[in-house]
Amino acid sequence: QVQLVESGGGLVQPGESLRLSCAASGRTESFYSMVYSMGWFRQAPGKEREFIAGLRLSVSDTFYGDSVKGRFTISRDNTKNTLYLQMNNLKPDDTAVYLCAASKVPWRTYGAGTYDTWGRGTQVTVSS
Repeated sequence: QVQLVESGGGLVQPGESLRLSCAASGRTESFYSMVYSMGWFRQAPGKEREFIAGLRLSVSDTFYGDSVKGRFTISRDNTKNTLYLQMNNLKPDDTAVYLCAASKVPWRTYGAGTYDTWGRGTQVTVSS
């Protein structure tokens, strides 16, 4: 029905910044009628998928995982059907595949199992 495609990843040095984008395509009108929240997750090799940031669309409420509070910012451009993740002061531990996702849960939700639609991810590597 709707596809989510992440972009903006790459190789950066510690302390640098990146902005990730998540573009929605397809039947987006019906998609946004059913989706309450969107979020960013990351997954590093050998580790579980980790919640990074969430956005409750109807109330413009943002929330973050402890590991990125104060460094990352989630936002959305409604006219472009695009979700963003601004990542500042990147650290080597931020190295992972970053994925965007959508959820039908109306409250703040952090678990990957509560998100239904996923992108394929974009690689972020932070290294000297």
